[in-house]
Amino acid sequence: MTRPPTAAQRRVIDAADPVTGRLRGTQAQLASLVRRGLAFRHPRPPHDHFLTSAGHRVREAEPEPAPAPPPQAEADTGVFAARVGGEERPDTRPSRAREVHSAWQGLLELRRMTNPDGATDRPCGWERTHLVQAAALALEAAGHRPAGPDGGDGYRVRATPQPEAVAVRGPDDGTRPACAATLEKAGWQVGEHTDPRDRERYLLASPRRA
Repeated sequence: MTRPPTAAQRRVIDAADPVTGRLRGTQAQLASLVRRGLAFRHPRPPHDHFLTSAGHRVREAEPEPAPAPPPQAEADTGVFAARVGGEERPDTRPSRAREVHSAWQGLLELRRMTNPDGATDRPCGWERTHLVQAAALALEAAGHRPAGPDGGDGYRVRATPQPEAVAVRGPDDGTRPACAATLEKAGWQVGEHTDPRDRERYLLASPRRA
């Protein structure tokens, strides 16, 4: 069984950029993570280090149950998360738009750094393992409005049983076509379907590979 990372390695992993997985640490720390398969050194200058898929799994794993945060703590965690729609406490801070823009630019840079041909017009490996967050970030960065906690106007991005596919739901008022156009521009394949249970129309979106 693979040994868990040391406390020092875990601190470096936990401090990685939440979107790109870019790491900061001493050369010895970064080299040890590379040896363990938790990070890789990008071949292009400036030769930054990034989490591998295994490193992302380590960061996202909960070593032990954590107490629930107090009601006011969610917006103060400093961890960026794209709005998927339906959040009980949506982030309405004035700095939100700037953070979304920065996260999207970071994701484009991650595409450039990790796609074999350096392409930024199609999703990268991180997006394929974080489908809901990746699709929601593309929509929010393009200015689409997520649905509120009671539904209504706006998009909702949800996981599906299908591999590498998310469902995007929204009112039949032009929201879905607009979301489809945004996702296609961001490198996703999109089709419109009808839910057989409630007859609601929705988008099924998957990251494009080529």
